[in-house]
Amino acid sequence: MLTAIIRYKGKNGSAKKYAEEMISSGLVKKIRSEEGNLRYEYSLPLNNEDYVILIDSWTSQEALDIHHNLPIMKEILKLREKYDLHMEVEKYELIQDNKDEKYIRR
Repeated sequence: MLTAIIRYKGKNGSAKKYAEEMISSGLVKKIRSEEGNLRYEYSLPLNNEDYVILIDSWTSQEALDIHHNLPIMKEILKLREKYDLHMEVEKYELIQDNKDEKYIRR
């Protein structure tokens, strides 16, 4: 399993508006229905209104690669440009080692 924590940064509430449009346009619903998607969820940090955080989890790198190559990514990119957002990404992979699960930051 792979999980990315993506921080979208904008000005004057643009990151929040981006997340709202992602939801209202149906893009989030489409992504959540893609094979391999486990979680696609936006959150607003309490300490910084210029950010929106996305938790994006997939069953495998292959599922994520397929998602990144779908036409929906062009729509997402257009919205990021519309709201002039910048991204910071942290990626984690769940591994199993003798039945002990560990997350490794990639």
